[in-house]
Amino acid sequence: MSDQGKSTDSATLSAIGEARKAGIETVWDRYQAQVPQCGFGETGLCCRHCLQGPCRIDPFGEGARTGVCGADADVMVARGLSRAIAAGAASHGGHAKHLAHTLLKSAKGEAGDYPLKDEAKLRAVAGRIGIKTEGREAREIAVDVAEKALQEFSEKESPLVWAATTVTKGRVETFLKLGVVPQGIDSTVAESMHRTTYGVDADPVNILLGAVKCALADYAACHMATDIADILFGTPQPVVTRANLGVIKSDSVNIALHGHNPLLSDIIVQVAGEQEMNELAVAAGASGGINIVGVCCTGNEVMMRHRIPLATSSVSQETAILTGALDAMVVDYQCIMPALAGAAECYHTQLITTMPIAKIPNALHIGFSEAGARDCAKEIIRAATDAFKKRDPARINIPGISSAAFAGFSTEAILSALSLVDKDDPLKPITDNIASGNIYGVCLFAGCNNVKITQDANYTAMITELVKNNVLILATGCASGAFARHGFMTPEATEKYAGDGLKAVLTAVGQAAGLNGPLPLVLHMGSCVDNSRAADIAVAIADKLGVDLNMLPVVASAPEPVTEKAVAIGTWAVAAGLPTHLGIVPPVLGSRTVTEVLTSTAKELFGGYFIVETDPLKAAEKLLSVLGERRRGLGLGS
Repeated sequence: MSDQGKSTDSATLSAIGEARKAGIETVWDRYQAQVPQCGFGETGLCCRHCLQGPCRIDPFGEGARTGVCGADADVMVARGLSRAIAAGAASHGGHAKHLAHTLLKSAKGEAGDYPLKDEAKLRAVAGRIGIKTEGREAREIAVDVAEKALQEFSEKESPLVWAATTVTKGRVETFLKLGVVPQGIDSTVAESMHRTTYGVDADPVNILLGAVKCALADYAACHMATDIADILFGTPQPVVTRANLGVIKSDSVNIALHGHNPLLSDIIVQVAGEQEMNELAVAAGASGGINIVGVCCTGNEVMMRHRIPLATSSVSQETAILTGALDAMVVDYQCIMPALAGAAECYHTQLITTMPIAKIPNALHIGFSEAGARDCAKEIIRAATDAFKKRDPARINIPGISSAAFAGFSTEAILSALSLVDKDDPLKPITDNIASGNIYGVCLFAGCNNVKITQDANYTAMITELVKNNVLILATGCASGAFARHGFMTPEATEKYAGDGLKAVLTAVGQAAGLNGPLPLVLHMGSCVDNSRAADIAVAIADKLGVDLNMLPVVASAPEPVTEKAVAIGTWAVAAGLPTHLGIVPPVLGSRTVTEVLTSTAKELFGGYFIVETDPLKAAEKLLSVLGERRRGLGLGS
């Protein structure tokens, strides 16, 4: 693979070139060492869930047709997909549970570093989930919210409140009808693991319905994590920052925050701004003091709340170290490559793990606890400052490349901006412009970067095609990182790329908001758990129009998905009624039944379905066609 085939981002390519010259292995090298990858695994036709295996089925019908236990291709593929969704839900569930425990400690006065930052959001969430707020103090309400959140993880008789109260009435009826209503986040994950073990569920369609149930538990976890993060750290409002490797500074102690959970990263940002810590850095020779940068979804969290610049995304996480100027890479959990340790050893960079479930050999472990969060942050900054002293100036190679990025368009921020256009009916500017065709539809871009695809290529190709056809773009996670690096999260991008109708809408709202110009082309909604923000917007529009989600001209796209979390998110998007594009072929083609359920039967059951298309321009065409179909269904014309 040539360097040009690895990324479309010139800063990333510069870092890759530096790695090659230094003989340092990167994710792209490790991928090439795996090629050709296992064809059985790529189609989902391998199973190692019991000790009689591993088993594989010949996709061409010339070899084994079942595993040792008799499971056929349909069962094998369905079980594998279901387990991936369960893993994704467990990941988001763990994230949400961690935040819920912290909220409870905060409310009880046991975590002084975590005050309740957004009382209005606390009261809004409490009211939505049935907790009384009138005449009560915030801490008292927070105890009830946290305890109710923690109750969501064990099985109970009623549906998950974080799912049932945040979707349309029509969706609830559909989920009840199909028997896919989750009654506990952890219990639903456990059920999925149980039903896919040796000797349990052997009906592929039933397995897939169980997988949808698990995906809806994932949705509840995502929404819960977003709600509690907003309560603890503040609901994001639009900010302007920068993105790409050029945000790393040669004269500063550079600390990268990587992972997904804002509990530690938010405190590090706060402590790094204190005079004591900056004086420590200056005394070590860093005239610029401390410079915090973000990576992956932790980067999104601190970007939208603190204007922290975003250095890079998941697949290119090693490139921050390859600049030779990163003094510490601080990680929490999820999407963190063990290879970071090898890259760090080639430089002076101190890799620091912080969570008990996410340790890496040869990394410095500084254990995080809510009660000692500030002390933990100070210890991390001191370790980074010590590493700075070991820097080799001759090895510093920071690409001077970064782009402006407007971030922090939470649901509340978007509705607030719209209210400046129409105070009495904030959603009217959206619904009216959808009806008129100025907004042809809405597309949520989510997901990751995948080493199998030239980094960001699918994102940049798809967005230019969609926005010229007046599609409003929302983005989360590493999808937003891709758009930020390439300058799409700016008003200038709106002027350059948007169709006339979309440009008029974004300009009208931007002018009303005091920007003296349009809103950015891409509205950044946060990290990967924050996909629930986009769902909230869709639900609000559906309720306003008096229709269900499966009728809206709204689609989702994951052009470069990687993780099991992405599989879970994509599945709940489909269950919510959204046609959802994947730019990578998932490991399901070994089963005609599973493939048909995901791409066709799901449409009949939920209204949403998967569209698998690896060519980004064809994918954009298909999404535009779907939006046209939805518009015609609402009598809006095409």
